[in-house]
Amino acid sequence: MILDDTKRKQVKYWIDEGLRISDIQKRLETEWGLRQTYLEVRLLVDDLKLIPKDPAPLPPSPKIAAEAEPKAAEDLPASKVRVSVDQLARPGAMVSGKVEFSDGKSAEWLLDQMGRLSLAAADKSYKPSAADLQDFQIALQNELQRLG
Repeated sequence: MILDDTKRKQVKYWIDEGLRISDIQKRLETEWGLRQTYLEVRLLVDDLKLIPKDPAPLPPSPKIAAEAEPKAAEDLPASKVRVSVDQLARPGAMVSGKVEFSDGKSAEWLLDQMGRLSLAAADKSYKPSAADLQDFQIALQNELQRLG
């Protein structure tokens, strides 16, 4: 996505305000008529060398904090997005693999030598949900870290 300087400054302002990627995605569509996937907006923010702010955590109430016990990772809700990494990367890719989204649709992904991530679904008109794309990014990062 190519933005002029005014729009780039506006995106920077939104990040400085503390908006999340999904909020920026909504604003791009409502204010400028630009419909983008979560991943496209995330890559735009990255290209602009901006870092979204983490929302400030809410302080726990004293009663809840006293009763709370640390939970194991198994207690967290599991993502329905599944990522696999090919043992031999496809030509032109540093790493590649497959992803199955929560709706059962699947796609092939690759990360090229320039660090660009791409998805290719068998159904060219398929667009995964923003939540699935976010889960995909997290699952992919975790899988790549696990593999080293």
